[in-house]
Formats: sequence, structure tokens, C-alpha cells
Amino acid sequence: MYTIREGYAPFRHYQTWFRVCGDIDSGLTPLVVAHGGPGCTHDYVDAFRDIALSGRAVIHYDQLGNGRSTHLPQQPADFWQPALFLDELANLLLHLNIADNYALLGQSWGGMLGAEHAVTQPKGLKALIIANSPASMALWLQGAAKLRAQLPADVQQTLLDHEAAGTLDSAEYKAASAVFYQRHVCRLDPWPAEVRRTFDAMDADPTVYHAMNGPTEFHVIGSMKAWTIIDRLARITVPVLLISGRYDEATPEVVQPFMDHISGAEWVISKLRAICRTSKSASCA
Repeated sequence: MYTIREGYAPFRHYQTWFRVCGDIDSGLTPLVVAHGGPGCTHDYVDAFRDIALSGRAVIHYDQLGNGRSTHLPQQPADFWQPALFLDELANLLLHLNIADNYALLGQSWGGMLGAEHAVTQPKGLKALIIANSPASMALWLQGAAKLRAQLPADVQQTLLDHEAAGTLDSAEYKAASAVFYQRHVCRLDPWPAEVRRTFDAMDADPTVYHAMNGPTEFHVIGSMKAWTIIDRLARITVPVLLISGRYDEATPEVVQPFMDHISGAEWVISKLRAICRTSKSASCA
């Protein structure tokens, strides 16, 4: 077993919720887990906590605007920028007194955030794991379009019709979107409770997701739509592990630039799974 400690890190005028599983002072570099979205919660990647059984502390947190951290639905769309979350991460590291020694695991948007953090070459970062993340949103949209073209024709047409009409909140559009999610986000049926909790939380407050991404994984119209880090990846000097899956919405083409531009990066592609959502092992969706 391992100890569990929860708390809040003051950040500007807000609060960032965090949880530490295990002993930060064990002598092993603690692992910080950054969830995806933007706009998800820590729940769907909660199972990484059991890495603490090895003696390595694992830190989860809910990013600002999400989960147990301060919600800010009144903030304008331009408030939600990568720089905000980079500042929040740096603040959390200082609050936990691990800024001089930590590893970072980022899933989807969390991997994008992790890459943005790593290109600044922070002295305390010892390793980076980028799971199911794109190196640019242009590549992400190209990959999503290819996956979407493989959906049943009636599902594709429903998506197109509602996107043209602007009726993205309709039950029909959501049902059609769910077909894509079942194939490329979480292939388990039914979805695990921790995945469901994250999506329920996003439905309850989609502020961050809608502002930065858009209404769905494949209809990206938010502030991140032109994001890329490809031209800065060579600045990353720590060991990097890339993770993706056979059915992943992060297709090989969107991950490849990380491999091409980060010296010494390693890449593991699961041939049986889609996105590493709920566990470090067999529960990955």
C-alpha cells in the first residue's frame, strides 16, 4: 500500500487540486501526471496511481477550470491559453517542493502541455512521457479526417449535416460523435467508471474544452486549432518515451514529428489498444 495526500495549491487567485500517492521523499523521482482535454479531469488516468506501489510517488492534479480545481465559466475564451497551464504546472511543482527533481507523464493535451514545458529546458525535469499526443493540430485534424472517413456513411452524413447547421448540441450529433469515440477514444464497452466520470464532468462544465478545442475531438475550432510545437522539439534534451495505440485517434502521422525531432526518443505502439486512458497496463482502452 501507499500513503495518499490531497490538497490545494494556491495559483493566482485560484486553487489547483492535487493528490500525492506515495512518498515524495522516497529517493525515487516522483511522477507528475497531466490529464488531457484541454478540459478533462484526472479521473480517467487515475490508475497510474498504482505506480506508487513501486515506491515512486505519483502526483495527479486537475487543471484549472476542471474537476476539483477552481471553475471559471465566466472567463472569456482568450483566457484559456497554454501559457496559463504552463504557469499552473510550474506553480504546482514549486508548491510540492519537487521542481528540482520530477518526471512528467502527459496524456493527449497533457502530452502537448508536457512538450511545451520540456522545450523550456527546466532543470528539474528528468524524463517525459508523451502518450497519445499530436505534435501539431494540423496533423491531428488530418488524422481525424481519415478516421472519420472510415465511419459508417450515415454517421458521417449526420455529422456533416449538424456541423453545417450549427446544431452541435443535438442528441443526434452527439450520438454520431459517440461512434467515433467508441472506436478511437475508449474501446471498452461499457466505459470504465473513471472514464465516465471525466466525460460527465466535461458535460457539466465544458468551458475549457470548448474554448481551446471545440465541440468534439474531430471538430476543432478553438484557440488550439493552429497549435504546433514541431519547430521547437529539438530543444527537448531529457529522455522521452512516446506511447500510442493501434486504434488511437493520435495516428502515427501525428506522433512521428516527436520521433523525428527529439534526439533519443523511444516510441511504443500498442497493437491491441487505442488510447491509454485508464491504466498503465491491461485496462488501457
